[in-house]
Amino acid sequence: MKPTQTKPSIVFCHGIWADGSCFNKVIPTLQAEGYEVMAAQYGLDTPEGDVAAVKRTLGRVSSPTILVGHSYGGSVITAAGTDDRVAGLVYIAALAPDADETSQSQQSKFPVTDVFKYVEVADGRVWMTPKGVECFAGDLSEEEQKVVWASHYAPAADLFSRHAPGTAWKSKPSWYIVANNDRTVHPDLERFVAKRMGAITHAVDSSHVAMLSHPGFVIDVIRSAAKGVPANTAVA
Repeated sequence: MKPTQTKPSIVFCHGIWADGSCFNKVIPTLQAEGYEVMAAQYGLDTPEGDVAAVKRTLGRVSSPTILVGHSYGGSVITAAGTDDRVAGLVYIAALAPDADETSQSQQSKFPVTDVFKYVEVADGRVWMTPKGVECFAGDLSEEEQKVVWASHYAPAADLFSRHAPGTAWKSKPSWYIVANNDRTVHPDLERFVAKRMGAITHAVDSSHVAMLSHPGFVIDVIRSAAKGVPANTAVA
């Protein structure tokens, strides 16, 4: 029997103030093209718990897998991506801490972005106020911005000060999407981490949520990454 090359799986990892549905503009196209896709759902309680949830998701798809992380999801895939089932990493306007960094310490090296003027800590969680959504997703329609705010999921207040071990970008091929107009993660931070990891870098004039405002661009980068990693081998 001859081996048949199949496409890698894709697992999406969301950031704070979001869940897996933030990728709903890119998932259907990738599924239609024959990719096995799942969005990991995790609680934004601890980095360790979020990474564990991603690894459980890896057990539900075929290997090899590309991890796609948005925002804080970049910290998650940086740790989870050391798993042998992961073949490549795609970062979307994302954090990518080194072994001695947390999500917070990495951000503290760059200017504070506008969105943090519009947050409130209550009940141990960090909530975005309605005015913050313009900084988070300002290039979406007003209707879409309202949905983003209404469905935003607040992280634990100490989430960014904790760290899960693992620095996958040091050993796995990486792609990075810089959001030039980002007001949540500073674009200079994005350019810095992309260069540091040696990622294949693409830039787009987007808010923080490029996968919602420029889904076609994001899909193209994911396709490129999928072609750049070894395909799964099945027996036909």
